[in-house]
Amino acid sequence: MADRRASAEDSLIARYFKPIATDPGAFGLVDDAAILKALGQDLVVTTDAIVEGVHYLANDPPDTIARKALRTNLSDLAAKGATPAGFVLTLALRSADESWLQPFARSLGEDAKSFACPLLGGDTVSTPGPVTISITAFGRVPEGKMVRRSGAKPGDRVVVSGTIGDATLGLDILKGGAIAKALTGDPKGSEMLIARYRVPQPRNALAVAVREHASAAMDVSDGLAGDLAKLCAASGVTAVIDTPSIPTSAAAASLLSRGAVSIEALIAGGDDYEILCTVPEARAEVFTEAARQAGVAVTAIGTIMAGERLPRFLDGAGKELVLTRLSHSHF
Repeated sequence: MADRRASAEDSLIARYFKPIATDPGAFGLVDDAAILKALGQDLVVTTDAIVEGVHYLANDPPDTIARKALRTNLSDLAAKGATPAGFVLTLALRSADESWLQPFARSLGEDAKSFACPLLGGDTVSTPGPVTISITAFGRVPEGKMVRRSGAKPGDRVVVSGTIGDATLGLDILKGGAIAKALTGDPKGSEMLIARYRVPQPRNALAVAVREHASAAMDVSDGLAGDLAKLCAASGVTAVIDTPSIPTSAAAASLLSRGAVSIEALIAGGDDYEILCTVPEARAEVFTEAARQAGVAVTAIGTIMAGERLPRFLDGAGKELVLTRLSHSHF
């Protein structure tokens, strides 16, 4: 008879991930593949990996790592106007550490349930290098309704959700940088900024409004300035941004006013995971109302213009800011 004893990998999957793979299409993670029903809609596919030491710190709590891994993908789906449908997970680990895996799997399952994005399958492997978590997420949109980067037109308003720059400040705090010293007397502000770095807040509640009213959209992952440049390049346009209109949190605004951080650091920093979209002027008011009803703050920060140059960021006096960098770069 064949040896039917479970391998260490099978045991790991059965213990930590089978309990959270409750969608019927996952088949209890006992098959080599899953079934995801299209339901007569287009399927939107996105993938993001987070790597220890690059996208999160080695001593970050495993529950926040799990949430970041899934939420970065959910943010992409939201910007496409898609409703989450499910995800697959590839997990590269140095060891099967129960004290790490248990909170990781628990938090992953909680977010999968909260965002209605079930685990469908994946793979676990060992690695001598940094822990790497790669997720491929699937979403659904009505046929032909996915919002691309390439639809922006001159006259459209440039709109962002939430606040910009918090995550890069949170990372600086965790690394013991200048921001940590500047916020010595503001523990609540520091905690908020760290949380914004560790646990993104994907704007999936805004997905329908984006799908129905935006002409182009993407999420802000590498920095507002650089990501806006990407959207404009895809659309064959440029933009003029009123820099003082860019929304910032109270903690970030305080740091700006004291000169502890530059506006360039905020708009070129990564990990915001907010939605950046363009909205035709005629739909701006209804989009803003839809966002309000969804419980997501949105702010108009500029206008799409004809042309192919990089977007311009103007200060309160209308003078163009000279940016030495636009975004975070992996290479």
